[in-house]
Amino acid sequence: MTRAPRTATTAATPWVAAAAVLCLAVVSMLVGAAESDVRALWSDPEVREVFVVSRVPRTLALVLSGASLAVAGLIMQHLARNRFVAPTTAGTVDAAAVGLLVAVLVVPGIAVMGKVLIALVFSLAGTALFIWLIQRVQYKDVLLVPLIGLVLGGVYRAGAEFFAYRNNLTQALNTWFNADFSGIIEGRYETLWLAAAAAGTAYAFANLFTATGMGEAFATNVGVNYRAIMATGLTIAAMSTAVVVVTVGAIPFLGLIVPNVATLLLGDNLRRVLPVTALLGAALVLGCDIVGRLLIHPYEIAVGTIVGVVGSAVFLAILMRRGNRYAAA
Repeated sequence: MTRAPRTATTAATPWVAAAAVLCLAVVSMLVGAAESDVRALWSDPEVREVFVVSRVPRTLALVLSGASLAVAGLIMQHLARNRFVAPTTAGTVDAAAVGLLVAVLVVPGIAVMGKVLIALVFSLAGTALFIWLIQRVQYKDVLLVPLIGLVLGGVYRAGAEFFAYRNNLTQALNTWFNADFSGIIEGRYETLWLAAAAAGTAYAFANLFTATGMGEAFATNVGVNYRAIMATGLTIAAMSTAVVVVTVGAIPFLGLIVPNVATLLLGDNLRRVLPVTALLGAALVLGCDIVGRLLIHPYEIAVGTIVGVVGSAVFLAILMRRGNRYAAA
């Protein structure tokens, strides 16, 4: 475990991240297809309805989705002891989408909470299979670990696409794999508070996750129940992923790049890094959503597409940064 020295940069990072989230949230509520004069917010009922029914729920959904998925990625990287593990590279997202497809096919008309529960079961099973495989495969290169997850995810996705094609659900499946907040209004985002609760729970277990991430022998020696904490962490990550996929769809790269940036700035102490990771995840999703809404205004580009472009560039920069051994490969 590494811990960044206490400098002005590390001390200022949480405050800068919080200020960025606040500023971007304000901008997010001011941007939209409908022209709304904020000065008439208290005097015009129609303007107030636009903010209450659409703008505020969408901004909250962006913050909750970004923060919870970033925290899920951070937990998975600690537990797998690999910087390239995330919900999108461990098959967790694909397994959750399979669960959502099963819910739609087997129990048509099921309530949203029922979809979340079924997606949670599948994402938890998919993540547990991934962890079971990487604990038993003898590997020498850390890049092999996410490759195993990507292969698993590809198998899940191929099966889902087959059954979706047979049941005319291909378009819905594509939506689940690419987050879009354009349909988020009051009454359609509240399940995301479950993901926020999961992320908050992760903070309570932060020190135990840090010890577990240092290996079974170390965790056992310091009195940590390795298997119980591992199961708790996987459940939190699976819960966050399942809720976000069911509510808005998958956001690529988020759980991969944000934890890497946060740990580069602050080190590996989970209790210290976790709040900043959540803030950076929320800021990234808010910023990408604003860009997606402004590029072809009054139409918009799905936030999953914008995050995918930004995330791939940041991920390449992390791989090629000076001192990284993969840069010379």
